[in-house]
Amino acid sequence: MLKKLSTAIEATSAGSSSSSTASTASAPAPTPVSTSTSKYSDDYYEAHADEYINFTYKSPTIYHVVDYFGSKLEHAGFSFISEKESWDSIRPGKYYTVRNGSALAAFIVGEHWKPAKGVGIIGSHIDALTVILKPNSTKAKVEGYELLGVAPYAGTLGDVWWDRDLGVGGRLLVKDSTGKVVPQLVDSTPNPIAHIPTLAPHFGAPAVGPFNKETQAVPVVGFSTEDPEEPTEEEKSAPLFGKHPMTLLRYIAKKANVKVSDIVQWDLQLYDIQKGVKGGLNKEFVFAPRIDDRVCSFAAINSLIEVDNDHLLKSDSFSLVGLFDNEEIGSATRQGIKGGLTESVITRVISSNYFNPKSYDVQEQIRLTYANTIILSADVNHLLNPNFANVYLEHHKPVPNTGVTIALDPNGHMATDSTGLALVEELAKLNGDTLQYFQIRNDSRSGGTIGPSISLQTGARTIDLGIPQLSMHSIRATVGTKDIGLGVKFFAGFFSNWRKTYDSYKDL
Repeated sequence: MLKKLSTAIEATSAGSSSSSTASTASAPAPTPVSTSTSKYSDDYYEAHADEYINFTYKSPTIYHVVDYFGSKLEHAGFSFISEKESWDSIRPGKYYTVRNGSALAAFIVGEHWKPAKGVGIIGSHIDALTVILKPNSTKAKVEGYELLGVAPYAGTLGDVWWDRDLGVGGRLLVKDSTGKVVPQLVDSTPNPIAHIPTLAPHFGAPAVGPFNKETQAVPVVGFSTEDPEEPTEEEKSAPLFGKHPMTLLRYIAKKANVKVSDIVQWDLQLYDIQKGVKGGLNKEFVFAPRIDDRVCSFAAINSLIEVDNDHLLKSDSFSLVGLFDNEEIGSATRQGIKGGLTESVITRVISSNYFNPKSYDVQEQIRLTYANTIILSADVNHLLNPNFANVYLEHHKPVPNTGVTIALDPNGHMATDSTGLALVEELAKLNGDTLQYFQIRNDSRSGGTIGPSISLQTGARTIDLGIPQLSMHSIRATVGTKDIGLGVKFFAGFFSNWRKTYDSYKDL
């Protein structure tokens, strides 16, 4: 998946796609396009729903998500460029870059693009609520039960995580035969390795809660009354020896086809291993894990691939999808939105020999670019829960299989302003899309997203919107079966039409 800049530029200039050699998963084929007279037929929406279900099953951790999207982009002719190399010789083309294995930016730069044309950006987050192994995950056995020390990421380990089949996976840092440390993905799918058992109601008050997440939400990963097999001398020399259960070290090493002593460090997580499904009497729903917010990310990447790439390459446009880590905990990391990956990509393109041949003042060119830029901050929003209809604001009750939902908040939790709202409404009309609206009631608290942060960092007009879902922050959630494809359609329309539409907005 990862290639040198020179190779990337040659491949893009030739209009060809280079093959992947470092990806740990086979690259997914592009979503099939319906052969019916209308592209946006039932077959189109079914195909995207099916691919999304497979994607989230094959990509249980953020590292798998980035790997999956990288492979998909390369199949579509995008070439990888490393942040650690010079971008001076970048030319018009289709590219993507990765930071930390957990953030990704994909973009198409047209041959006639200038800073005054701005950038059309869709930003989303690909971190999801999960459970992370502690730096030392060893715990004493309890009457033969093997336990695992874990920490909640963004509010997990509550009762919705109990009695679920939990797999383990993530990224290993492995020392190869040459002594280099390289990343390697691992995933126990389809085998769950952990369960957090509830206490039966027969025990009375202790079964009611509240529960202590440190002492009562501990995953059970095995049971044995026998003495464990003694570690070998080589295992004792392993960097992680003594920091994690020996049985787990051996299990992960076997999954990765490496020796325990080869593993330098890891970032492993527990997650719901059950595959998503289409449900409802007419299969109008998708029930799946990790919807927030891989569903908007999935739609954004697919839209950049599906939109007329040849037209964008020959145009004066700059189209970018940025997918970020750590939104659920405030985004204040190098791989989060506050780490500046979006700004870095744009600055390096502006500074390149092709797009700045006369060495204009780069800072002035950056300011000019952002003044003409539109950003869609794409994050899931709330579907109406029919069992709690009274907690929703009247006239702001999104329903499934209808369309993308605009997020509004007068107190700055969302970045949408009246001009942005008018622009999106016009884009939706041009593209034949239906929009929905969500604002929280005065007696409830609003959530947050990346929109206000990226708006503050760049000064670009930002609009918060997204695909609506039920059961936000649960271990499994629900979207409409059509909603995934409707998101792809809307985002593709944005890339096609935003610039010419925004040109009619004078000094706004």
